[in-house]
Amino acid sequence: MRHAAIAMAIAALALMAAIEAAAATRKADFATRVQVIEWIDGYRHRPEPQRLPAAVRTLSESGALRDPEAAGYYVGFAAGVLGANPREAEQFVQAMLPLPPADQWFAARAIAYSGLPAWQSILARTASKLPARRGMVDAYLAGKLPALDTIALDKSPTFLEKVGEQFGVKQERPAVSFAQNPELLDTLWGRYFASGEYRALWRIVTMLRWSKDRDSAERLAIGSSAKYTLANNAARYPDVLATLREMAPQQDKETRPVLAEVIRAAETVQTSGIRKEQLAALEKLKTKGAGYQRDMKLWGYAAQGAIGVGCIVAATLSFTVAGLPCVIGGAVASAGISYWAATQ
Repeated sequence: MRHAAIAMAIAALALMAAIEAAAATRKADFATRVQVIEWIDGYRHRPEPQRLPAAVRTLSESGALRDPEAAGYYVGFAAGVLGANPREAEQFVQAMLPLPPADQWFAARAIAYSGLPAWQSILARTASKLPARRGMVDAYLAGKLPALDTIALDKSPTFLEKVGEQFGVKQERPAVSFAQNPELLDTLWGRYFASGEYRALWRIVTMLRWSKDRDSAERLAIGSSAKYTLANNAARYPDVLATLREMAPQQDKETRPVLAEVIRAAETVQTSGIRKEQLAALEKLKTKGAGYQRDMKLWGYAAQGAIGVGCIVAATLSFTVAGLPCVIGGAVASAGISYWAATQ
């Protein structure tokens, strides 16, 4: 009788353990992409890094990782989680694999953008499981593609370089830059939502000066997107607004007044004014040409040329409808102006 009682107790304990394990599995899994976004939204206040592999698998299954330009936010978030958990980072990477060939770029870039001291070693050990992106992995390991923290903010061209461009002189451009790659703005927001990282928000703030750019459609578009997303997220999240207020006194003379506009718009929840103002600035650049071209025309150096506006995005529609983080989404960047104009 005693042995039977012990056996029943052991069976009961095993059943309870199985139930708890099943419950933990259900908690770790995500049924939809929206559930992943909701989890990301509150992650920096309630970190659950062990759920990252399940989130990545759900994003992959939903097709959210197929287009690198549209997945910058997710890359930044995964990179931020890995960077904040150096001891478990490689374990998390292995748990999110295998990924389909079309999505294998995601793991390589998340590792490279993680900021981990040993990211190259982790990427090298993971390379065999990313056969479809071997060239990309090799480029990161050789330094031909930069890690996120090493991408410098694009420099404005000098006067002589501007004149040269009018006569067909091509300026050397980096392989990856914030002006050429709008998804990097998404990536920085992803890093912030993963950890509340001060550095990620600071780098977005450094782009605010571009919202007044008169020479480059690329810089004006990204600066405008940075300005709008900062205002929108600061209006929605008190921690973002508090950090921007803390940063304000430390900015240079070009950035400080723009950041003041962002803070004022967030405090009064009047972000639509920023959207309309930046749309007007882009339209002016489109119709009148770059500021330096207008100036040089007066001097007789060069004729005015029309510059097409590349992109500006208020917020990804699928996110804002759900009341979730305001990020831009590189895939919709080229359509952003048209969408924005249609909603005015």
